[in-house]
Amino acid sequence: MVRWGLFFITFFIGATSGAVAGDTGTTAARIVSLGPLNTENVYLLNAEDLLIANTVYCVRPPAARKKEKIGTLLQANIEKIVSLRPDLVLATSLTRPRQIAKLDSLGIKVVQFTQPTSFNEICTQLIDLGRLLGQEDRAQQIVTEARRAVDLIRQQTVNLPKKKVFLQVGTRPLFSSVESSFTNDFITFGGGLNIAKGNIQGIYSREKVVAQNPDLIIIAIMGSEGVSGQKEKENWMRYPSIAAVQSDNIRIADPDLVCSPSPLTFVEALRTITTLIHPGIVLE
Repeated sequence: MVRWGLFFITFFIGATSGAVAGDTGTTAARIVSLGPLNTENVYLLNAEDLLIANTVYCVRPPAARKKEKIGTLLQANIEKIVSLRPDLVLATSLTRPRQIAKLDSLGIKVVQFTQPTSFNEICTQLIDLGRLLGQEDRAQQIVTEARRAVDLIRQQTVNLPKKKVFLQVGTRPLFSSVESSFTNDFITFGGGLNIAKGNIQGIYSREKVVAQNPDLIIIAIMGSEGVSGQKEKENWMRYPSIAAVQSDNIRIADPDLVCSPSPLTFVEALRTITTLIHPGIVLE
């Protein structure tokens, strides 16, 4: 498997927007998904019967684990994909251009969804996929529900004290939530201040974290990096000058939930992070 640090460097530096590349409207009956968010969105749209394969990183919902696997985010097995005879492949920012070109040359339709940079783009992508699969009405309903839930949380946190937050999404190298990522929305919508807000690339140093002295450190790293969230928490405990360390306010979040959310799982992750920022809050 690829290291999750590389995943985030590619997604949060290399990605441009959340738009869909490709035409809309399809009669696809056999779909292959090359990314977790694409897979989850297919399930949200009740189109899972059309999904014949996905990647080893596609773990939500749990039923997605049982689908045929065609490789990883960075390296899909083109021969296996072709053998499955799909009529639609849902690519991501990490799908190699030459693989997209190969599938296209074989007459297989590829639609690429780039990494969303905000909650709004997460919603837009679901609507785009809904339109592509003939499920636009359902997509619109889901997005309306998610936006309503997010707005309610923002209303409840807008007047609360803003705590300084460091959201760690990679460890080799140390990688932070950046302003151009939807992960920044978790912090700002949840009533916090992202200490890495002005950072463009996301690669951070522990010394910089120490200097900015966050009130809360949230760790959301994948086990494929070889370092568990608990081990990373122990590493942070070696810096006693940090307010989050002094108050034992270092929390481990589910990386599958935080790192590639659909509109509805964005709400779930936002609720979790909001309660970490403001432990006493009772969300409606």
